[in-house]
Amino acid sequence: MNHLRYAGLPFERQREILFDIVRAEPLLMNALEAAREMDLPQWRIVAGAIYNSVWNALTDRPSGYGIKDIDLLYFDDSDLSWEAEDAVIARGREVFAGSPVPVEIRNQARVHLWFPEKFGIEFPPLRSGDEALTRYSAKTHAVGLRLGADGDLDLCAPFGLSLIFAFRIEPNRALERTGSYWEKAARAKKVWPEVSMEAW
Repeated sequence: MNHLRYAGLPFERQREILFDIVRAEPLLMNALEAAREMDLPQWRIVAGAIYNSVWNALTDRPSGYGIKDIDLLYFDDSDLSWEAEDAVIARGREVFAGSPVPVEIRNQARVHLWFPEKFGIEFPPLRSGDEALTRYSAKTHAVGLRLGADGDLDLCAPFGLSLIFAFRIEPNRALERTGSYWEKAARAKKVWPEVSMEAW
């Protein structure tokens, strides 16, 4: 299938193709530029807005198709209060006021404080923002980008990019999140029928 033509390429080539797709996607570039303006510690735009944009580009779907929000993470362990994170979220509403989709901002240094109550399982404290990607329910989701002051893109993809280019969702069993995995996988399959899913 033509849309799978990049799945077997070396990581370095896949990264180049990803960067080309991102730079041609106004939704992502505008969000990256706005996030850079916020200048949060260890920030990245992560997950769906990135790999969904790849799927859209490779299947000739329109810009923003199927993208319900943009996830912006940062890591600040200097103040773990909800008030500090809420102040960042409030500032983000102003910075991202022109975004066509909601931008969800979360301090990854605080996740262990609310995760057990919300999902019913323990979540050891993270040591960095990039470590958060290693705990996503699917390896396919674990991709993040930062835009430097020089305009260069910085990529974090702990499981590589082949799954994204293969339109394949595979579980990451770092945490027991079967429900979350199937929920996200089912939505992706509905929006992008080309997607295949591995059982948990």
